[in-house]
Amino acid sequence: MTTRLLRRLAASLIVVWLVASGTFFLVALAPGDLASKMADPRISPAARQRLREHFGLHRPIWKRYVSWLTDTVSGNLGDSFLFRRPVREVLAAALPNTAILAFWGLFLELVLGLALALVQASKPHSFWDRLLSALSLGAYAMPTFLVAAVLLWLFAYTFPLFPPSHMAEPQAQGLSFGGRLAETARHLALPALTVGLTGCGAVARYVRGSLLDEKQQAYVLAALARGCSKRRVLLIHALPNALLPMITVLGLSLPFLVSGSLVIEVIFSWPGMGQVFYAAVTARDVPLIQAGTVLVTTAVVAGNWLADVAYSWADPRIRR
Repeated sequence: MTTRLLRRLAASLIVVWLVASGTFFLVALAPGDLASKMADPRISPAARQRLREHFGLHRPIWKRYVSWLTDTVSGNLGDSFLFRRPVREVLAAALPNTAILAFWGLFLELVLGLALALVQASKPHSFWDRLLSALSLGAYAMPTFLVAAVLLWLFAYTFPLFPPSHMAEPQAQGLSFGGRLAETARHLALPALTVGLTGCGAVARYVRGSLLDEKQQAYVLAALARGCSKRRVLLIHALPNALLPMITVLGLSLPFLVSGSLVIEVIFSWPGMGQVFYAAVTARDVPLIQAGTVLVTTAVVAGNWLADVAYSWADPRIRR
């Protein structure tokens, strides 16, 4: 088992290198660069050329690749063209904001998905099961920007219960710690609810299917024969075993904890990783794009690897 996990880890490192290298060459070979993106007519061609030389954009692509790979392996992510700061500082400032949004969004996703699955599995193939299945699939299939737009229209403009954008109001700096916390919670409500609504359908489908499978197992029938109530059997006996597939869902959610949702963060002006990546791509900020690619790819392969480890720990049959 340990050997298999180590092989997976080695393969994951190769995947990170291949994806990051492919992104480097795609960005480097695309027409235009940082200097050409500057639309100010007062910038002379000579000044643009000096800018290219300052950032090393005039060098051959293979030299730039070797320098980038050497610096990345040593932990030097370079300086952001757009923010005029080290890339590490830019990412470090945005990552906590994305982690807050992702944590509460995934929390709502799991709670809503589990609640839907339990209601559906308690009365399978009934009217409520079909209705909730249709609603959860509809929520899962709806584009994220549409869900965000509907929530904004309802709860920010029609019924102004929550602010429509940003993480806090400018005057929040003068509030106490509790006041700033409440202000952040108000701004967090709509983007977190968007994450929860768009993801709870998938959780509900996974858990419902697993619950219906577990309800046919012998240990569940034995518990019913001993006189346990159907609710107790569902919650105490069937649900823990039905949650095993959720390990995969949680493992695949790790990239969202790191990268955030670009659409949600842009719509709600949430100052997280999604906003940073969007600005980097728009400005052709190569160091920031490369660092973001490495970070997200690492999160994807780490999520899959950790899901394998968690599966092995949770289910002894996999270890054997």
